[in-house]
Amino acid sequence: MGGEALTLPKDLLDFSGFGKEALKRLLDLAERLKRERYRGEDLRGKTLALLFEKPSLRTRTTLEVAMLHLGGHAIYLDQKQVGIGEREPVRDIAKNLERFVEGIAARVFRHGTVEELARYACVPVINALSDRAHPLQALADLLTLKEAFGGLEGLEVAWVGDGNNVLASLLEVAPLVGLRVRVATPRGYEPQAWLLERAGALLTHDPKEAAFGAHALYTDVWTSMGQERERARRLRDFQGFQVNGSLLDLLHPGGVFLHCLPAHYGEETTEEVVHGERSRVFDQAENRLHTAKAVLLTLLS
Repeated sequence: MGGEALTLPKDLLDFSGFGKEALKRLLDLAERLKRERYRGEDLRGKTLALLFEKPSLRTRTTLEVAMLHLGGHAIYLDQKQVGIGEREPVRDIAKNLERFVEGIAARVFRHGTVEELARYACVPVINALSDRAHPLQALADLLTLKEAFGGLEGLEVAWVGDGNNVLASLLEVAPLVGLRVRVATPRGYEPQAWLLERAGALLTHDPKEAAFGAHALYTDVWTSMGQERERARRLRDFQGFQVNGSLLDLLHPGGVFLHCLPAHYGEETTEEVVHGERSRVFDQAENRLHTAKAVLLTLLS
């Protein structure tokens, strides 16, 4: 199985090194791994360091389980243990870890941290979330949409909420798979203009305009980790951007709801929406495991 994985750049920090065929083959591999409920020894004797500044449920669990299912092992290192950039410089951490492990998955605040790790470590570095990108989530999103609609080309995806890192990665992959993205944010919370332009995305400040007729409606928390001091202001600024039953009614008849979780009920969405019949959020969560396996097989084999 490992020998069939696609050769990609050494690191997965974002999708700048991906072409259409590369992304397609990576998704096809994830789909196959899920279908077969694959277990193997492809990564036997190999270890992945999980270097985490931020807490995690899905990211940590899926990477650890993926390594286990592929015959390898993962070691969890949090900020209290390592002190990234405080107790020890990022460069020194990279030069140490490359001597111990075959790969590093880093969940950090600053995107510059994963870039520095990749620059100085000779082993693959996987961005498990940074302030600029969340590529592992985007892969799971694409697999979920492909399962829901049988393909990706021409699907209309509406994003309602903050122009954050999850949206940035979605906009990166959209032109590679033929997604058409509509983005609705409050004024001042838009994603970077070049990402919108590259994806050919529609930008609006009206959630209804974004949602109308879309195949998928995607949202995320209004206040991400590291933004806690902005919470009160964000709650005011995002009024009117909640994804609720009324907004879902504007979707395509077969439209689905997406959320990368965790959800803050009563803010960006409601409990009824997350657990409703249109929701695919737990499919997204499961698909984090299968796409993680595809990435690890590709980069660590």
